[in-house]
Amino acid sequence: QVELSEEEGNKKIFTIKRVQVEPVGRWFEAYFKRRNRSTSASFQELEEEEESEEESEDEEFQLEEYPMLRTLDPKDWKNQDHYAVLGLIHLRYKSTQKQIKAAHKAIVLKHHPDKRKAAGEQIVEGDNDYFTCITKAIEILSDPVKRRAFDSVDPTFDNAVPSKGEGKENFFQVFAPVFDRNARWSSKKHVPKLGTMESSFEDVDNFYSFWYNFDSWREFSYLDEEEKEKAECRDERRWIEKQNRASRAQRKKEEMNRIRTLVDTAYSCDPRIKKFKEEEKARKESEKKAKADAKKREQEERERARQAELDAARLQKEKEEEEAKQAAQQAKKEKEIQKKAIKKERQKLRTTCKNWNYFADDETDSVKMMEEVEKLCDRLELTSLQSLNEILASGSKDDSKAAVEKQVQEVNAQLQRERDAEVQARQAARSADQASGGGGGGGGGKGWNEEDLQLLIKAVNLFPAGTNARWEVIANYMNIHSTSGTKRNAKDVINKAKNLQRLDPVQKDEINRKAFEKFKKEHSQVPPTIDNAQPSERFDASGTEGNAAAWTTEEQKLLEQALKTYPVSTPERWEKIAASVPGRSKKDCMKRYKELVEMVKAKKAAQEQVAAKSKK
Repeated sequence: QVELSEEEGNKKIFTIKRVQVEPVGRWFEAYFKRRNRSTSASFQELEEEEESEEESEDEEFQLEEYPMLRTLDPKDWKNQDHYAVLGLIHLRYKSTQKQIKAAHKAIVLKHHPDKRKAAGEQIVEGDNDYFTCITKAIEILSDPVKRRAFDSVDPTFDNAVPSKGEGKENFFQVFAPVFDRNARWSSKKHVPKLGTMESSFEDVDNFYSFWYNFDSWREFSYLDEEEKEKAECRDERRWIEKQNRASRAQRKKEEMNRIRTLVDTAYSCDPRIKKFKEEEKARKESEKKAKADAKKREQEERERARQAELDAARLQKEKEEEEAKQAAQQAKKEKEIQKKAIKKERQKLRTTCKNWNYFADDETDSVKMMEEVEKLCDRLELTSLQSLNEILASGSKDDSKAAVEKQVQEVNAQLQRERDAEVQARQAARSADQASGGGGGGGGGKGWNEEDLQLLIKAVNLFPAGTNARWEVIANYMNIHSTSGTKRNAKDVINKAKNLQRLDPVQKDEINRKAFEKFKKEHSQVPPTIDNAQPSERFDASGTEGNAAAWTTEEQKLLEQALKTYPVSTPERWEKIAASVPGRSKKDCMKRYKELVEMVKAKKAAQEQVAAKSKK
C-alpha cells in the first residue's frame, strides 16, 4: 500500500476538468438571453425579471369606463358588450385572464351596491340593478368556453367582403386588412399573409390553398334563442337542443360561404394570378411551339428517310428491271436462235425426206409418210431432230427409212398414251358426276335433259359471280322456267355446274349449239302480243326482215349506248337507234330490246323470291 501525502491527495481530489455542456429547454433560453445581453445572470433572475415586466404591464394597464354602464338593462344582458362593461373595449379578445380579473376587481370596487349605498346612492333591489350586467360579463369572460362563444359573435367585428370593383383598383390595400381581420377565426396558427406583388408563385399558392381549406373555430352557440336549462322536461330539452343545433349549423354554413366568397373575390381580382396565368400561358405556348418544331423536324427526318428508301427502292427496282430486261432479251435471243435452229432442222428433215421421195414407191405411201414427217417436225425437239438429221445425212436410204420409221413409231406411241390418259380422265369425271348426281337430295337424283342444261347455262350467264345468294337464285329461276317439272335446289345446281366445267370441249360446243338453235327457233317470229314492258313504238310487221345472227358484244354496247342517247320522247327513236348499230335493222333492235327486258324481269323475280324465302 502506497501512502500519499496530504498535499498530493488534495491535488488528486480537486483536479479541474473542462466538460462541454449543451443547455436545453428553459436553461437554453436563459443561456441565449445571457449571451445576447453579455451577462451571467441565472435563470431564476430572468424569471424574476419577467414577473417584474408583467407587473409593470399590469401597472400600465388602464380601464376605459363604459359611459352607458348605468343605463344597461339587466334583463337584456345577452345583447350587451361584455368587454365594454368591464372597461376592456380597447383590448377586447386580446385581453388576458389577469387583465379581465383586474378590470373586474376595479369596477366592482367602484360600482358594488354596498359601495354606492354607503355613498348615499339609491339601490334597486334584486337582479334589476345594473350591477347584474357586471356579474354576467365576468361570468362570460372568465369561462373559456363561454368567452369563445361570445368572441364568435363579437358585435364590433366587421363581416363585410369587398366587391370586385373595390379590389381591382387597390387590391393589396383593400384585401390585406380583411384577411388579417378574419385570420383570428383560424384554428391553425401561423396564418399566411396576403403578400405583395413580388411574392413568389409558391407563396401565393400556399396562401390561397390555406384559405380555400380554411378551418374556422367560430361557432354561434351564443345566439341560441332557447336555453335548455329553462326546459320543464326532458322532451322539451331535447327539442330545444335540436333547434339550437340546426340554427348553429345554418349560421356556420353562412359563415363558411362568406369566407369562400371572400377568397373567390380575392382570387379573381388578384393581379398576381393574372400574371402567373399569362406566364403559364406563355410557357405552354413556348412548349407547344418547341414540340411542334420538334415534331416538324422529326417528320422532315422521316420524310427524308422515306424519300431515301424510295430512291433506293427505285434504283434497286430499275436495276432489277434492267437485269430482267437483259435476261429476257438474252432468253429471247436464245429462243430465237433455238427457233431458227429448229426451223432449220425441220426444213432439213423435210428436204432430206423429199429427196428420198419419202421412202415410198407410190404416191399414197408418199403422202402418208409426208404426214408422218410433219408429225415428227411438230413433236420432236431440237436434239432429236439434229440426231435424226445426222443419221439421214450419213446413212443409206434403208437406214434412213428405218430411223424415220422408228422415230414415227415412238411419236405415235407417245400420242396413244396421251389419248388413253385423257380418256381415263374423262371416264373418272363421268363416274364422279354420276356418283355426285345419285347421292344428292331433292331433284339431284333425276336426269338432266337438254332443255334443263340449256336453262342452267343461261341462268349461270344471267346471274354472274357476286350475285347475292347466287346459286339459290339460279335454282329458283330454273324451277320457274323449267318444263320438266323437276325441282332443283342449290346443291344440285352447283354439282351440275361443276360437271359441266369438266366436260369435253366438244360436248360443251354441242350443248351451246343446241341452245342457240332453240333460241333462234323461238325468236324467229315476233309474238303477236307483248307485256307491259314494250318499247315506245310498236313493231312494224311489214318492215324489212331482221338479221337472225347472234348479237356480238360490240353490237350490244352500241345498242345500250343508243338507248341512253335517244330516250322515249325522241321522234323516230328506233330508226335512230338502228342507225347507231351498223348491220342491224330497226326490227333487230326492237327484238333485242324486248329480250333484254324479259331477262331483267326474270332476274328480278328470281331474286325477290329468294329474298322472301330467306326472310321466312
